[in-house]
Amino acid sequence: MPKKIRELIQELTKAGFVDRGGKGSHRNFSHRGGGQITISGNSGSDAKKYQERAVTKVVREVR
Repeated sequence: MPKKIRELIQELTKAGFVDRGGKGSHRNFSHRGGGQITISGNSGSDAKKYQERAVTKVVREVR
């Protein structure tokens, strides 16, 4: 079962990412350590596999 977009956002926030806003359903997150990622989709929507992999990768990079 795929994760929800809100779960990906929670993972990013827990890792220290800050929501810089966005346009429409896009949200831009940045980290003081240099990581950046854009998540698209409504918070209740299922996340795509590539989004889950991208979040896991960027969180691992900043640790």
